[in-house]
Amino acid sequence: MRIGIFFGGPSREREISFLGGKTVFNHLSRALFTPVPIFVDSTGHFVLLDPVHMTAASLRELFPPAASLPKTDYPFQVYEDSLGLEDAKMGRLMQQIGKPLHPAELSRHIDFAFLMVHGPQLEDGAIQGLLEWYGLPYQGSGLLGSAIGIDKIAQNDFIRLSVGLDKRTFTLTRDDFNQKRYSALFEQVKQAVGLPFVVKAPHQGSSIGVAFVKKDSVAAFEKAVRQCFFEMEIRADEWKNADAEVKGKLLQGITNLDEGIAFPLYFQNRLFHHPDRLWKALDKHFAESDLAARLVSLNREDAILFESFVEGQEFSCGVLQDFEGKPLPLPPTEIAREHTEGVFDFQTKYLKNVVRKYIPVRTSLEANRAIHQAVSDLFELCRFGPGCRIDGFLTPEGRVLLHDPNTLPGMSPMSLIFKQTAQIGLNITDTLTYLIRFSLRERMRQGKFTVRYEQLLDLLDAAIAQHHSTEPPLVGLVFKNDRELAEKRLLYTQLTARGRQTPMMIWQKSRQEFYAIPPQLLVKENCEELAAAVKEPLHPLIEDCRRAAREVVHFITGRENEEVYFAAGWSELVEQLHP
Repeated sequence: MRIGIFFGGPSREREISFLGGKTVFNHLSRALFTPVPIFVDSTGHFVLLDPVHMTAASLRELFPPAASLPKTDYPFQVYEDSLGLEDAKMGRLMQQIGKPLHPAELSRHIDFAFLMVHGPQLEDGAIQGLLEWYGLPYQGSGLLGSAIGIDKIAQNDFIRLSVGLDKRTFTLTRDDFNQKRYSALFEQVKQAVGLPFVVKAPHQGSSIGVAFVKKDSVAAFEKAVRQCFFEMEIRADEWKNADAEVKGKLLQGITNLDEGIAFPLYFQNRLFHHPDRLWKALDKHFAESDLAARLVSLNREDAILFESFVEGQEFSCGVLQDFEGKPLPLPPTEIAREHTEGVFDFQTKYLKNVVRKYIPVRTSLEANRAIHQAVSDLFELCRFGPGCRIDGFLTPEGRVLLHDPNTLPGMSPMSLIFKQTAQIGLNITDTLTYLIRFSLRERMRQGKFTVRYEQLLDLLDAAIAQHHSTEPPLVGLVFKNDRELAEKRLLYTQLTARGRQTPMMIWQKSRQEFYAIPPQLLVKENCEELAAAVKEPLHPLIEDCRRAAREVVHFITGRENEEVYFAAGWSELVEQLHP
């Protein structure tokens, strides 16, 4: 089956999208699927990408080609948004990395769309609707679940209906922000949600457009609100006192999708695509005026969400489906920030090593099961099948407060969803196979192209069964230290994806002490964590999850459940693989 891996798009999360796209491309089972990378540019064009470009370090390295960038005094790194090219010229650039495709041509090249995309137009049902129009099955939630999953304001209403959320929230429109006094608005927000509070751009993910206000300061309030509306001001003294290097860094920061409001943007009712042209316009403006320069993103938010700051344990819980479409919650991951204050924003999530993750949440079995019940209820109500990730808090009083369901969670090799599926015995390749197979089944429930999808599902199920019947030979990958662990784990993923051998990670802790490392322990980051993990008894919640998912896991992997996997005896397995 040809799997189109879609990544990129207009979203501020496109770099995270590319990272996930590379994960899917590298880990997809070659015994079952043929990966076909599909790059989506910032204006929605599709490109059948030459696979050689999947080794690029970042999306900006992949596209636009370096030779197409305008010459500037400052070495700006920009996305294709900053070129401002017409379709014909953009099409010629695309031909340098692959073949541009009209949506109607997609079915000639792929059988299934694996959507590794994020944000508006990509997670909200827009691209899902396009694929449904052309009869292409796709991974992830359908139109209804996608629409709910992208809108944080609407989510709160559904969460109230499903699990009785009592978190205090407030919504502010941009019109109100521009027309009312900031001090009066600040008082209104404090009265509604208290202080401190969290400010969120309601249609963003990856913790982009998130701010935390903890001071009783109108200035801090205004700055946070502008950040989440994707607006900003540059003061006259800030610009006039800056040298060329400082100005260049300021404009590069605006260009960067993870920290800036991003281009294209408006200044003085003019649309600017490139930071170099904005530089010249700012020079001219501040030569004539001391008024602050207000910059507004082309893709700004129209309303923002305020939420009361919740004291408690932050968690993220993935949910899969069984064969009947009923929820299978995974062991929730507690996200504990260390030596830092504030919210779990983009910098904390992706760029700073300031968080630790614990599976399951460090609480009672009853409280972990309460998390399971809450996420399962929301999963069913909002029709998030075949899999999603739902975040939340467990308060000191034991209340579960959910927020931010994610219908297309990020998929770097160390993403939370893979850490959680590992606990039930699915490695990354297995998880991707699950998502494809059960997404196909979910598309059939929508009543469109049902017979065609059923035929495709039957073919895939037969291929899975045939692959299991071949029993690829076991290969032992022995490691002794952290460096070898990283090396052998990479080899493990490569062999798993190829499907010609069954790799087994074996930790040689000492001359006579060997441990076979099953999928759930492969997510440990170093040998010190492994040493602690191999001695831990199986947590009863994880035991619950494995028992509930046993049928699904056996179908996808061909292996017996994890309890039997352990009972086979590590010492005997090591003798077989590493005499």
